[in-house]
Amino acid sequence: MATANDRAVLQTIFNPSTPFGDIPGLDEEEEDSQEEAEPFAPELLEQVRDLELQGVSAAESGDLSTALERFGEAIRLLPERASAYNNRAQALRLRGDVAGALQDLDTAIRLSRGHGRAACQSLVQRGLIHRLQGRDAEARQDLEHAARLGSTFARRQLVLLNPYSALCNQMLCEMLGQLRNPGGTGSE
Repeated sequence: MATANDRAVLQTIFNPSTPFGDIPGLDEEEEDSQEEAEPFAPELLEQVRDLELQGVSAAESGDLSTALERFGEAIRLLPERASAYNNRAQALRLRGDVAGALQDLDTAIRLSRGHGRAACQSLVQRGLIHRLQGRDAEARQDLEHAARLGSTFARRQLVLLNPYSALCNQMLCEMLGQLRNPGGTGSE
């Protein structure tokens, strides 16, 4: 059986641009221990988690209406839990409702007090939206916070936001290309 570190290495190799460093099962123990401290009834928490899983499955299959319904049900049952707002924001963004997504991300970050997995994912999502809107200063702030919470994806995005780093990466790629093809012109 592979260790958590083995799964992390394989995930990075096969899916280098995956946000949040998501590796199925890697953070379950940490997430469960964080949620145990939340003041939610265990039966209700289980029901909400199930609704969120149904919503994620629906979104992955392209059924955004069902996904939004499931996330909405989860929010109605536990309106003080950040995770469902984060998930609904993703579905809203996919549907094209960026303003609604930003509102849910703000709520998720506020409810999580800027800590934990839901906060990290919400900060990355909001940072990416800000970046797409050309609001680089706000994007940088969210991505820096997410990076401090452990997001390797946020760290990579911060490198891309740094013009000096981008220039260094470009020069490094050109040099590696020349090393691979010493007789070539350097451009392929």
